[in-house]
Amino acid sequence: MIKETYPVRAGDMTAAGDVSARIKRQMKQLGIDAAVMRRVSVCTYEAEINLVIHSLGGEITFEIAPGKILVRATDVGPGIADIEKAMTEGFSTASNEVRNMGFGAGMGLPNMKRNADAFFITSQPGAGTDIRMEFGI
Repeated sequence: MIKETYPVRAGDMTAAGDVSARIKRQMKQLGIDAAVMRRVSVCTYEAEINLVIHSLGGEITFEIAPGKILVRATDVGPGIADIEKAMTEGFSTASNEVRNMGFGAGMGLPNMKRNADAFFITSQPGAGTDIRMEFGI
């Protein structure tokens, strides 16, 4: 079993994507099936970008357990007021600055749900967000 936790800094667009790239390299070294690796990579990238853009900082935990890969993204706020609305394709609370950089299209959460075999999200305004994803291997 492998379990690694990586910090993600709020607002650090220069490092955005570094964690998901590290996780992808690790999966490649372990010989994870390419189709599974692609889906995990999409989800970890989307989660990482959301942490950078929307959170006050957080972390991504990557775990390989018997028969599955687990990814968890947690942050310390500001949380999501309306999860159902946030899961709607195209809905975004990203700033104009972030959108001008090509991010914040409102596809992150829907892409995570679409690519994970199991997707769970909890959030509380002011307290942060917890996203858990599972992938069969």
